[in-house]
Amino acid sequence: MKKVAITTLGCKTNQFESAAMTEALGRDGYQLVPFAEGADIYIVNTCTVTAKTDAESRRLIRRACRWNPDAKIVVTGCYAQLSASDLKDLPGVALVMGNREKGGVAELLRQLDSGVARVEVADIGAERQMEPLPLESFAEHTRAFLQVQNGCNCFCTYCIVPYARGRSRSVPFAEVLQGIRRLGESGFREVVLTGIHLGAYGLDLEPKAELLELLRAVELEGMVERLRVGSVEPNEVSTEFIHFLASSRHTCPHLHLPLQSGSATVLERMGRRYAPETVRELVSSLLEAVPDMAIGFDVIAGFPGESDEEHRATCELIDSLPVAYLHVFPYSSRPGTKAAAMPGHLPPSVIKSRAEELRLLGEGKKRAFAGRFVGRELPVLVQGKADGGRVSGLSRNYLSVSFAAPSDSRGEEISVRITGVNEDGSCLGEPVK
Repeated sequence: MKKVAITTLGCKTNQFESAAMTEALGRDGYQLVPFAEGADIYIVNTCTVTAKTDAESRRLIRRACRWNPDAKIVVTGCYAQLSASDLKDLPGVALVMGNREKGGVAELLRQLDSGVARVEVADIGAERQMEPLPLESFAEHTRAFLQVQNGCNCFCTYCIVPYARGRSRSVPFAEVLQGIRRLGESGFREVVLTGIHLGAYGLDLEPKAELLELLRAVELEGMVERLRVGSVEPNEVSTEFIHFLASSRHTCPHLHLPLQSGSATVLERMGRRYAPETVRELVSSLLEAVPDMAIGFDVIAGFPGESDEEHRATCELIDSLPVAYLHVFPYSSRPGTKAAAMPGHLPPSVIKSRAEELRLLGEGKKRAFAGRFVGRELPVLVQGKADGGRVSGLSRNYLSVSFAAPSDSRGEEISVRITGVNEDGSCLGEPVK
């Protein structure tokens, strides 16, 4: 039995696809081992959002080669999709396969030999249909991720993803419902819908569908207790969407918005399709309809040409809104994007300083959001053990909570009274008797 180890860089879509490959290889008779353990085959599922992630992928390839010089290394993911010719010549690499080829990983591994590295990378830009990767089980056991969409048509100036993932493609409506139903029947209490551009779900199908229609179908049947939506563009959250969230029993009160900047001029240079005031009004409408909703932002620090005034506009917008958390990304130039050729690239020290300011702002927002719930009772889905004989779990509005409970309570949704907030914004609680 050959040992296979998989490591993953990047987004939840990549994480889902690694889980699907893991399951497929397990069915094919491979023994899956941790990446740091000795393996016969190492699979590096790469990200290529920035030049830094490319470098991290190469570092992992070199590390695997050191751990076992006789091992065969397989490189896949977005970096492999765009730069196969560069990767195939790295020591130890036996196969470079694209994103589409992940579905056939077991067959491709059976074809490995000791000869010249093979390249199996289809033209992802020509893909017009979504072939979902089957996935029956998850290591987490309580929450399952379901990929319902791939690719993106937006071509924001800083983003390489449309070139690495292709055009927007959706899993057929009936197949998504079947997948959610199957996961619910398998005992998963929460399903997280993922995609590269989730708000574009269904627009490529015939007949057309949309994300809200999908959520309504899940709600009507009640096929899973908790349904969580991943990232949705601010200009794609309609009034009807907000009304649905306000009345839903199953869709979690949590929305992640890729803000990227609070400056209108920076958003214009980024190729984003909304204004800061649109985001302000959206957050206000969401919280008026669902007061306990967790709203998170992605934000990029130090975009080319970003002035002190533009950075300040971002900080002021975020500071004025009751958001729950931030994901902060220091701008890193990605060759092949329009932004890479723009004038006014900032010194790394300035980018680092601005990112740190935003992170500190985000940490304060996270603690403030969590503090609103001290003394209140929330249903918490137990995910695993925490320190000191406690368990940890996730509330529907995305609060991480630890509390005393039996270690075998994983997968249960328990009513917990929030008693305090840690420095990192996580919560302490006690189960309600």
